[in-house]
Amino acid sequence: MKVSQKGLYALQALMMLARHYQQGAIKIREIAYEEDLPEKFLELILLELKNARIVDSVRGAKGGYHLRRAPSEICLSEIIRLIDGPLAPFGDADSLRDLIDRDLPHRSLYMVFLQVRDAAAKILDSTSLADLVSNRGETGGGAKRRSRKKKEGAVLPMVVHGSKGSNES
Repeated sequence: MKVSQKGLYALQALMMLARHYQQGAIKIREIAYEEDLPEKFLELILLELKNARIVDSVRGAKGGYHLRRAPSEICLSEIIRLIDGPLAPFGDADSLRDLIDRDLPHRSLYMVFLQVRDAAAKILDSTSLADLVSNRGETGGGAKRRSRKKKEGAVLPMVVHGSKGSNES
């Protein structure tokens, strides 16, 4: 499973919307500022999330984006699958099961990959946006960041950054 920078930005934006769920629509500029995200890229991500019926938009001076469903009803697996595709290292779970049936010499390897996929899916299926924002840790989350500079090493190792992560196996 890989989580792209786009996937990470989507999760961060949705967490912000979850924290402000009862406050109505939030402008893209406010989301981008609070989460330290590039505004133009965020526009594309929010449009994709809107087309998938995860967020809704409101036009006008008091417009912006808000979650279409309660944060407790939106699980991480739904978002990651939408933005980054299947959770399995070789496509979807059905593809792995097919490899297990067809490639007998490597069956045990594919079975391990399927177990990893199933474990990750179980965690992501059972974790909602509400869970994330209620467990913000000691930093309190949502604090406005002053610097637009990205910190090296601030992103989880499983996140793929452009061409860097593509050479690793």
